[in-house]
Amino acid sequence: MKKSALTAFLSKPVNFYYMLLGSTLALTFMGLIMVFSASSIHSLETKGNSYGIVLRQALAICAAIPLGFFASRFSLKRWQGLAKRSLIISIILLTIVQIIGRSVNGNRNWISLGFVDVQPSEFAKFLMILWAGYMLASRERAGIVQTNVLMLIAPGFALAMALIYRGNDLGTVSVFALILTGLLWVSGVPMRLFTLVTTVGFAGIAALIVTSPNRAQRLLVVLHPFAEGDYKNAGWQPAHSLLGLASGGLFGVGLGASRQKWGNLAEAHTDFIFSVIGEELGLFGTLAVLILFAALIFSIFKISMRTHDPLVRYVCAGIGCWITIQVILNLGSALSVLPVVGVTLPFLSYGGSALIATYWAIGFVLGAARRDPHIYDEVKRSKFPWLA
Repeated sequence: MKKSALTAFLSKPVNFYYMLLGSTLALTFMGLIMVFSASSIHSLETKGNSYGIVLRQALAICAAIPLGFFASRFSLKRWQGLAKRSLIISIILLTIVQIIGRSVNGNRNWISLGFVDVQPSEFAKFLMILWAGYMLASRERAGIVQTNVLMLIAPGFALAMALIYRGNDLGTVSVFALILTGLLWVSGVPMRLFTLVTTVGFAGIAALIVTSPNRAQRLLVVLHPFAEGDYKNAGWQPAHSLLGLASGGLFGVGLGASRQKWGNLAEAHTDFIFSVIGEELGLFGTLAVLILFAALIFSIFKISMRTHDPLVRYVCAGIGCWITIQVILNLGSALSVLPVVGVTLPFLSYGGSALIATYWAIGFVLGAARRDPHIYDEVKRSKFPWLA
């Protein structure tokens, strides 16, 4: 596409709506295919058939899409009512996990409902963004200068992170901390305060890593996962992730033909699904994923910048930060430039709670776009007026 054509495309606000909707659905469809491919062997070994895991993902999609649709139709008054209570709801959910939750891979972050397991921290991500957006918007409407933003939202995030860390889930704690950092940035805190907060935050996370032998070993093997003595221990996952990506070539070994998923790469359908994509679909597949995420994130921030309501603006920006952070952490783990933190890749990785929570958030952004008169009118005049 020529530069002039691209400029013309991006000059139309309605295209941000189409980019958001199209990239979300494309990533979801691609995720369903890749979850089936990456999980088939593991599903056969653990559930007795190759379709057990992908069917669960399909059911999650069937729940997530209607939720996103109805969320996009929520009025601002409803969102404001929920946002007021979001901190309390998040703390209650995260406390329940510590009381009756169960551990998976050493992390106590799941609640078993019998027929399905739920991860409340995934929903708490969006709820905390909603609450922070409400607090920041209330402050902006009151015309108060931005001096106490840190004390306004940081204590609530700190409480949520403390509850999550009690379940030994440092990866999710890192996501919450980085979401808070992103919200502080978009709220316009002074650079000195922002630098101080980020420095203290990274120092705190580093301290939690070095005081845990397992986490420290994961950090040390990042750049040399094939080193003797590390390869068969902490370096196993990043090493086989790199092997999968390296063997894909330009167009991959073929859909379903991954060799790493045959027991070599643990969590192939969750944390390391990007590696399976690179192996089976090659550079072409990985670039397609990156382009789709770029379109998704770009459209979220553009919609955020267009809205006049401060609550919507802050929440949309927070959602954009959340998705960006998870993409960076997941891809960084798969490429062995960041330690393995156990963070899923939005829309692509297996996980019902994560998918439903993310669709809930995307529904909020779609609703923000629909309330934009320019976007709404353009969609109504298009060949697909029902999208409005």
